[in-house]
Amino acid sequence: MTRAIVLGGSRGIGKAISDALKSIDIDVFATSKNDIDTSNLDSVRTFLEKNTQTDILVLNTGGPAPKPFLTITEEDWNLYHNQLFLGFVTILQNIKISNGGYIFLISSNVIKEPNAKLIISSAYRAAFAEVFKVLSKEYAEKNISCVNIAPGPINTDRTRELIKNIKKFEKTLPMKRLGEPEEIGNFVKAIIQNNIKYLSGVTINFDGANSNYIF
Repeated sequence: MTRAIVLGGSRGIGKAISDALKSIDIDVFATSKNDIDTSNLDSVRTFLEKNTQTDILVLNTGGPAPKPFLTITEEDWNLYHNQLFLGFVTILQNIKISNGGYIFLISSNVIKEPNAKLIISSAYRAAFAEVFKVLSKEYAEKNISCVNIAPGPINTDRTRELIKNIKKFEKTLPMKRLGEPEEIGNFVKAIIQNNIKYLSGVTINFDGANSNYIF
């Protein structure tokens, strides 16, 4: 049976992806923070001792709370350097993806439109997205597809933490609504279910036409 590891798979977008993959009889390990905490490299290494190989890997984690640049501490930088960057790097260096498999990165629209309130997330998510892009060429030699999904405003607890008045905010969006996590889950499922392989090394802006950039 095809196996998938979905980091952060117990809630939000990660759970939606996990549920979608389970619906097509994939053996899904939907991790919680108790299973692996990417901000803690010891936790990452322990996880990798038990999980050495998978067919599908979904790299997904939450981000920091909004914080003005001048109030960000060295501890903040170190914590999220691990959580959003080095933790993922360590995973890719130590886990084997089966030939013909998939790696999905759930990043954020801040990799293309940096947010002054989310400067830590903007910095480290963009940095890892660059690594992921470079590695996609190496993985392609083994027919492993790498897809970076950059969500915009999605109906998750994270969005509700960042935005006080959701109803008012929705009126400013082109579709007048937040995206649903299940839409991302079904997108990932469709790629795998239909064996779409040539879509690799790309960033998918999943934001309901909300962004202003072209590429």
